[in-house]
This record gives sequence, C-alpha cells and structure tokens, in this order.
Amino acid sequence: MSEAALRTVTSPPGLLASLEPLLRGWLPRQRWFAGKGRPVTGFSLVAAVELLPPEGRLGLYHLLVRAHQESEQAGDCYQLLIGVREALPPRLAPALIGHVTEGPLAGRTAYDALYDTRPAELLLEALRTRARIGDLRFDRDPEQEIREGLVPRLMTAEQSNSSVVFGDTFILKVLRRVVPGINPDLELPLALAREGCSRVPAPTGWLTAEPGGEPWVLGVLQPFVQGASDGWDLALRELAKGEDFAAEARALGRATAEVHTALARALPTVTLGHAQLRGLVAGMTARLEEAVRTVPALRQYAPGLRAAFTALEDLSAEGRTWTAQRVHGDLHLGQCLRSASGEWSLIDFEGEPAKPLAERRLPGPTVRDVAGMLRSFDYAAHSAETPVPGWAETCRAAYCSGYAEVAGEDPRTDPVLLRAFETDKAVYEVVYEARHRPDWLPVPLSAVRRLAEPGPA
Repeated sequence: MSEAALRTVTSPPGLLASLEPLLRGWLPRQRWFAGKGRPVTGFSLVAAVELLPPEGRLGLYHLLVRAHQESEQAGDCYQLLIGVREALPPRLAPALIGHVTEGPLAGRTAYDALYDTRPAELLLEALRTRARIGDLRFDRDPEQEIREGLVPRLMTAEQSNSSVVFGDTFILKVLRRVVPGINPDLELPLALAREGCSRVPAPTGWLTAEPGGEPWVLGVLQPFVQGASDGWDLALRELAKGEDFAAEARALGRATAEVHTALARALPTVTLGHAQLRGLVAGMTARLEEAVRTVPALRQYAPGLRAAFTALEDLSAEGRTWTAQRVHGDLHLGQCLRSASGEWSLIDFEGEPAKPLAERRLPGPTVRDVAGMLRSFDYAAHSAETPVPGWAETCRAAYCSGYAEVAGEDPRTDPVLLRAFETDKAVYEVVYEARHRPDWLPVPLSAVRRLAEPGPA
C-alpha cells in the first residue's frame, strides 16, 4: 500500500452520532471494555481520523471515543478502528458492530477493522514509512527493518488490548483503553533496549496521537517471538503432566532480576524512608478497608492482613529504608514468554490498566513484581485438574533463588516487605474475582488465610 493511500480528510459531520446506537450495545461486550456492569450513558469524540474514504469498497476511521457511564465524571477513552463496508464477508462475521441506519454512514455495515487484513496492512505500512496522518504519528526504530508484504492475523486471546501478528515477524499491540501521557508499555522497553537488555523485545515501531497537543501512546510494534510458550500455558501443561516446574521458575527468576537490574541502570532510583512508607502503607490499608466493604468474606481476616501492613510501617519507623525503582508493575506468568531455545522474556509493561497512569509510572520496590509472580504460581497450582502437592511452594522457592543468583539478594530475606506486597496483591485479587469470576474467589481467599496468620508468611 502506497504512502499516498494514507491520506487524511476531515471526518464527516455526525459520524459519532451515526455510530452511537451501535456502540452502546457492542462496546460493553468487548473483553477489553473496563466498565462492565454499568450502563453506557453516552459518548463523546476525542479525535477522529479518516484513513480511507467511505465511498470506496472499504471505509476506515480511527477514533478515540470517550464512553460515559453512571457515577463517572469523565469516562474512559477507547481506541477504535472502525471499518465500513456495504456488507461483511463471512470471514468478518465476528467483527460485526452493526448496520448503520442514519447519518453519513447510513446503509453501510460497521465492524472492528482489526479483524480485516487490509486495515492491518495499512497500519504496518504507516509504521514502515513513518507516516503522519492527521493527529496520528507513526514512528519506528531506524535500525530495524520492516519488510513489505507481511500477512497479518488478529490474535484472539487478548483481554485488555488487541494484538495483530504480521507474518510471525512482528506483533502490534493496539492499546484499547488509552490515556494521555507517557505509557510505560513503550517507555520501559525503549529504556531497556538502550541498556542492551535482551529479556524484553525492543520496540520496532510505535503509534501515538496528539489531540490537544499532549501525546497519547496508542500502539507498540515489537518482534514476534516465534515458537514461544506463554508462561501460564506452559505451567498448566507441566502441571497436567505432573512435571516439576522448578527449573523454569528458577530461570524466570533470573530473567526478572536481569530486567530489574537493567531498569535500575536506565532510570532513576529513589530511597523510601518513613514518610514514603507511611504513604505506601496507608494506600494498602485503604484498599483493604474498601475490599472488606466489597467482599464481606474478607472481614474475619482483616485484622491479620492489616497487621502485615503495620509491621512494614513499624520497620520504617525504626529507620529502615528501601530502594524504589521502575518495575514491571503487573508481573505474572501470562506476561512471560519462553522461546523455543528456553530463554525467558518479559512483555506487557503497561502495568495494571485500572490504575492511573501517573501511579503506574511511580518507582516501587522490586518486590512488587516478585509478589505478583508468587501469586501467579499459586493461581496456576489451583487451576490444575489434578492438584500436585507442594507445586506452588517449590516454584516460589525456585523463583526467589533464581532471582537471588542475579540480584545478589533473595526476596525472602526481607519477609516483612514481601508479605506486605503479597497481601496487597491478594486483596486486589479477592475484589477482582468477586466482581468478575466468583468461581475463582477461593484461590485468593486461600492466600488471604495464609497471609493473615501472625508473623511473616
């Protein structure tokens, strides 16, 4: 596709109004929609770019749309790539948004264009040529080549975002819920690439927008790790066979420590004293109190869980300090890939999407990531059809030992800090499961019972 095809014209008046009746029903059904359970009360347009005119066989619009819901001031902003055709071929049936009955697109069919090969090819071509289309900015690393003719396919297993693989060479992660500012999903891999850290695929290209003059990160193109196994799927396969996962857990611990070491070199670190720890503990305690109100089953464990936080503040009051740095922020087995050669990589540095961007970019103790991985081993163990006694405990120990081989310090040597962060993560999991997957609630509740016991768990 030529660069000339990537022209921009002003989007037709009434575009959002013509799509709104369809979006009200379609958007809440998407796995990446964050406001489930609350009705959408309306939409407002943040930015719109016409990539292909609707007069042809295929029209294409890039939209940033804010969805307003009850009890929300501003509403979340979502990135949509809307295709428009007279009728959808059968292969695009899963992408259907609906048939437009009024406005400038009346009589046409709207669909999620990421399912379609031509719009996906257009995005890759724009990245290859470093195109500028309206407010959209397509950039890339000049040291990495993007070949033409790579065949795209949409990955269907994503939850909070969407990803398109191009010829088993690149993967384009399209962020769905977007906010203005520097997104760590681009910021941290770029910083790690400058440090020569091979544990994270270096960004090949990236898509941003500047509506109102402030940058928004919308997508990141990275090398596709061919033949890689997702850490979660790999762990479940080994569990199903009754195989030991300790060697992989140890290797994953080493990989995590390598990433942490590189991030500490690439970006500033800070010291957390009593004042900083008091604020951190206050946040943990507030989340616990809110969780108890949301999930009454937590109430009987609240005193023990609160003690895990106050023990950390007591240490800081005695003069203990900790180093904080940039971390992954949402590390678990599903955020790790093992290549066919056995090397582990870490991916998806966006952090917890529910948290404000400024909070996701704050430095924190590296044990935040460690705690997330330890909880992930626990989840995997509880997901096995046939339980393997001691599997999670063995993996947790191996992971921490592998981490210590690179970092020089085992996370278990600071049990009060580790317990506090693992407790905070388990409390978060209890609320999430209660709201979204009630059948999974016993998994974090079992951890809560352990962590509520007196003394470091």
